[in-house]
Amino acid sequence: MTVKDVRDILGAKVLAGENHLEDEVRSACGADMMSDVLAFSKDHSVLLTGLCNPQVIRTAEMLDIVCIVFVRGKNPDESMLKMAEERNLIILSTGHRMFSACGMLYQAGLDGGAV
Repeated sequence: MTVKDVRDILGAKVLAGENHLEDEVRSACGADMMSDVLAFSKDHSVLLTGLCNPQVIRTAEMLDIVCIVFVRGKNPDESMLKMAEERNLIILSTGHRMFSACGMLYQAGLDGGAV
Protein backbone atom coordinates (compact mmCIF):
# COMPACT_ATOMS: atom_id res chain seq x y z
CA MET A 1 0.00 0.00 0.00
CA THR A 2 1.25 3.52 -0.69
CA VAL A 3 0.88 6.61 1.45
CA LYS A 4 -1.47 7.93 -1.22
CA ASP A 5 -3.72 4.91 -0.54
CA VAL A 6 -3.61 5.68 3.19
CA ARG A 7 -4.55 9.29 2.48
CA ASP A 8 -7.47 8.24 0.30
CA ILE A 9 -8.77 5.58 2.71
CA LEU A 10 -8.73 8.00 5.65
CA GLY A 11 -9.83 11.07 3.70
CA ALA A 12 -6.76 12.75 5.17
CA LYS A 13 -5.11 16.08 4.40
CA VAL A 14 -1.44 16.12 3.44
CA LEU A 15 0.41 18.58 5.68
CA ALA A 16 4.00 17.69 4.73
CA GLY A 17 5.78 15.42 2.29
CA GLU A 18 3.42 15.79 -0.66
CA ASN A 19 6.17 14.64 -3.04
CA HIS A 20 6.54 11.28 -1.22
CA LEU A 21 2.96 10.00 -1.53
CA GLU A 22 4.05 7.06 -3.67
CA ASP A 23 6.23 5.70 -0.83
CA GLU A 24 5.28 2.21 0.29
CA VAL A 25 3.99 1.38 3.76
CA ARG A 26 3.99 -2.22 4.94
CA SER A 27 2.35 -2.02 8.36
CA ALA A 28 0.68 0.36 10.79
CA CYS A 29 0.87 1.24 14.47
CA GLY A 30 -1.66 3.25 16.46
CA ALA A 31 -0.40 4.70 19.75
CA ASP A 32 -0.20 7.85 21.82
CA MET A 33 2.64 6.60 24.01
CA MET A 34 5.95 6.81 22.20
CA SER A 35 7.32 4.01 24.41
CA ASP A 36 4.72 1.73 22.79
CA VAL A 37 5.81 2.92 19.37
CA LEU A 38 9.45 2.20 20.23
CA ALA A 39 8.46 -1.39 21.09
CA PHE A 40 6.90 -1.61 17.60
CA SER A 41 9.89 -1.38 15.31
CA LYS A 42 8.69 -2.31 11.82
CA ASP A 43 10.29 -0.68 8.80
CA HIS A 44 8.19 1.30 6.32
CA SER A 45 5.24 1.73 8.63
CA VAL A 46 2.62 4.38 9.21
CA LEU A 47 2.08 5.75 12.72
CA LEU A 48 -1.38 6.86 13.77
CA THR A 49 -1.41 9.07 16.84
CA GLY A 50 -3.24 11.82 18.64
CA LEU A 51 -0.05 13.00 20.33
CA CYS A 52 1.01 16.19 18.64
CA ASN A 53 4.52 17.16 19.77
CA PRO A 54 8.08 17.08 18.37
CA GLN A 55 8.85 13.77 20.11
CA VAL A 56 6.55 12.05 17.60
CA ILE A 57 8.75 13.26 14.73
CA ARG A 58 11.94 12.17 16.51
CA THR A 59 10.50 8.73 17.27
CA ALA A 60 9.37 8.26 13.67
CA GLU A 61 12.83 9.14 12.41
CA MET A 62 14.50 6.57 14.69
CA LEU A 63 12.20 3.76 13.55
CA ASP A 64 12.09 4.32 9.78
CA ILE A 65 8.42 5.28 9.94
CA VAL A 66 7.38 6.64 6.55
CA CYS A 67 4.22 8.51 7.49
CA ILE A 68 2.57 9.97 10.58
CA VAL A 69 -1.20 10.33 10.62
CA PHE A 70 -2.57 12.67 13.26
CA VAL A 71 -6.06 11.52 14.21
CA ARG A 72 -9.04 13.44 15.60
CA GLY A 73 -8.21 16.41 13.35
CA LYS A 74 -4.98 17.24 15.19
CA ASN A 75 -2.64 19.55 13.31
CA PRO A 76 1.04 19.97 14.17
CA ASP A 77 2.54 23.44 14.34
CA GLU A 78 4.90 24.86 11.72
CA SER A 79 8.05 23.83 13.60
CA MET A 80 6.91 20.19 13.59
CA LEU A 81 6.07 20.35 9.90
CA LYS A 82 9.52 21.80 9.18
CA MET A 83 11.13 18.96 11.19
CA ALA A 84 9.12 16.44 9.17
CA GLU A 85 10.08 17.99 5.83
CA GLU A 86 13.78 17.97 6.80
CA ARG A 87 13.49 14.25 7.57
CA ASN A 88 11.41 13.37 4.47
CA LEU A 89 8.48 12.31 6.65
CA ILE A 90 4.95 12.51 5.36
CA ILE A 91 2.42 14.10 7.69
CA LEU A 92 -1.31 13.53 7.29
CA SER A 93 -4.26 14.64 9.38
CA THR A 94 -7.65 12.93 9.54
CA GLY A 95 -10.82 13.65 11.47
CA HIS A 96 -11.28 9.97 12.31
CA ARG A 97 -10.62 8.63 15.78
CA MET A 98 -7.65 6.32 16.15
CA PHE A 99 -9.75 3.17 16.56
CA SER A 100 -11.72 3.88 13.39
CA ALA A 101 -8.67 4.92 11.35
CA CYS A 102 -6.73 1.78 12.33
CA GLY A 103 -9.75 -0.36 11.48
CA MET A 104 -10.17 1.26 8.09
CA LEU A 105 -6.53 0.61 7.19
CA TYR A 106 -6.68 -2.96 8.48
CA GLN A 107 -9.85 -3.63 6.49
CA ALA A 108 -8.08 -2.29 3.39
CA GLY A 109 -5.30 -4.84 3.87
CA LEU A 110 -2.63 -3.01 5.88
CA ASP A 111 -1.20 -5.33 8.51
CA GLY A 112 -0.31 -4.43 12.06
CA GLY A 113 2.37 -7.10 12.23
CA ALA A 114 3.19 -9.34 15.15
CA VAL A 115 4.46 -7.75 18.34
